[in-house]
Amino acid sequence: MRNNVLSLAFVAASFFAVEQAHAQCKEWKWPENKAKAEECNVLYSDAVKNGHYKQAIAPHQWLLQNAPNLNTSIYIQGAELFDKLADQEKDPAKKQVYADSLMIVYDMRIQNCGEEASVINRKALSFYKFNLNGAKAGEVLPLMDKAFELNGNNVSDGLLVPYMQAVRVGALKLKNLNEEQILARYDKVSAVIDAKIKKAIADQKPTDKLLKYKDDVDAILITLVKVDCNFVRKNLAPKFKANPTDVVLAKKIFAFMLKDKCTDDPLWLEAGEAIHKVEQDYGLAKNLGMRYTSLENFEKAEFYLGEAFTLAKSNQDKAEVLLLQGSIAGKRGSKAEARRLFRQAVETDPANKDGYEKIGDLYYNSFNECAKRENQADDRAVYLLAYDYFAKAGATQKMSAARSAFPSKEDIFLVNYQQGQSISVGCWIGESTTVRTRD
Repeated sequence: MRNNVLSLAFVAASFFAVEQAHAQCKEWKWPENKAKAEECNVLYSDAVKNGHYKQAIAPHQWLLQNAPNLNTSIYIQGAELFDKLADQEKDPAKKQVYADSLMIVYDMRIQNCGEEASVINRKALSFYKFNLNGAKAGEVLPLMDKAFELNGNNVSDGLLVPYMQAVRVGALKLKNLNEEQILARYDKVSAVIDAKIKKAIADQKPTDKLLKYKDDVDAILITLVKVDCNFVRKNLAPKFKANPTDVVLAKKIFAFMLKDKCTDDPLWLEAGEAIHKVEQDYGLAKNLGMRYTSLENFEKAEFYLGEAFTLAKSNQDKAEVLLLQGSIAGKRGSKAEARRLFRQAVETDPANKDGYEKIGDLYYNSFNECAKRENQADDRAVYLLAYDYFAKAGATQKMSAARSAFPSKEDIFLVNYQQGQSISVGCWIGESTTVRTRD
């Protein structure tokens, strides 16, 4: 094994031989012994193509030692050669030797042919592949850091999620990263992904994979630091304040705060509104409308619920919005308008009986408003109507409550009413029902 793979001493000698040439290796540069070089090139190249990787080692090594700037192909195929050998090797010690040889091939390519940034991309991913869970795990992240430093937003897509996985190993296994260092690297990889997404959109290319990478990176972060509302306020809010049109960041804030149940924070609403401006969605608009309703900001609540109604794709969704709009009208004292909306909800989605129950609530709670205080039979007629609507909704408990508030037999006797006769209910209600008693 020692005689058949690259060694650090061999590489050092090769580096010395080219005297920091950094030459590009696009053109073929044959050494003095061209015949031998051509022979070795054919031998190792054919062996690699045919999957005879061990047979390729000797001729490939001769080229690296005697013609290190021959052509980029000896490094491209050399990387494939040792990657395959390391993949196939079952013995851990031998596997590590092949993996180390692969790293040497990358180093020699940089030394002899330049292209450091792109080669470091490849080297970092290969080093991660073979060393993340081994004795050299501590060297993975620094090499990846270098790849990000040299390539910026052009860093390989294949490094994005592995970078955060290396951060996780550093934080949990090696315990050599604190929260600040974790977040710094998270911010770094997130910024790169965001830039790639922006470019993909500009170039009209798919973003599905990049968005998946972003989700994966976020998922890893959650396992490393406590991503709660305080985390969002401390680490994400300042960035959002500085760039309130950053929809990707707004989505992150919205999701994290929703998960930690702090939707009462104005920041959550700001994030939701920022998202809605760019990506209008029924569910988001409905949630914003509901939240503003609970805050009694009825103007904004009605705006977002109106947006939700426009965005709704089914009658079921439209009915839900109508019910919410009716509740706002009721809270604002517009009971007739609330009833109209509740009725419209039932007409839109007959399977949803909530509109009937809400109309029953309106009537049940109208006693003080509508009672003339002349007789209990007429005043308590609102409860008769409320019962009718509760019955349509199947709200049995509310039916029982309404029944207990019906007029008594004495009440209807005093005004000469008979059970079962029709009776009109005035006030804002303007409906008829039948006389019944609670006893």
